[in-house]
Amino acid sequence: MLTGKQRSYLRKLAQELDPLVYIGKNDMTKTVLDEMDSLLESRELVKAKIQDTSTLNAKETANEMARLLRAEYVQAIGRRFVLYRKARDPEKRKIILPKAAKRGAR
Repeated sequence: MLTGKQRSYLRKLAQELDPLVYIGKNDMTKTVLDEMDSLLESRELVKAKIQDTSTLNAKETANEMARLLRAEYVQAIGRRFVLYRKARDPEKRKIILPKAAKRGAR
C-alpha cells in the first residue's frame, strides 16, 4: 500500500510519461492486461489511456487492473490513469520510493 507521500512522488514522475497502453472498443482484454503486466515489470510506472471508443471509466478500470496485476493505483485523470508495481528483480528496479513515515512518529 502506497503512502500519500509515495503516491505524490509517483504522480510527479508520471507527469513526464506518455501513455504506453491504449484501451479501445474491446475494453480490458487479456492482451491489454499482458501488455500492462510486461510494461510494469520493465518500467514500474505506466500510464494508460482509454480511447473514446471505449465505455470504461478510468478510475474503475485502473483499480481493477491494479487488483488483477498486483499493482498500485496511482491516479486517474480524465481518460488516463497510472499504475505502479515494483519490479520483482532487484536489478531492474528504477524507482526508489520515499520512505514511509513510522506510525506514531511526529
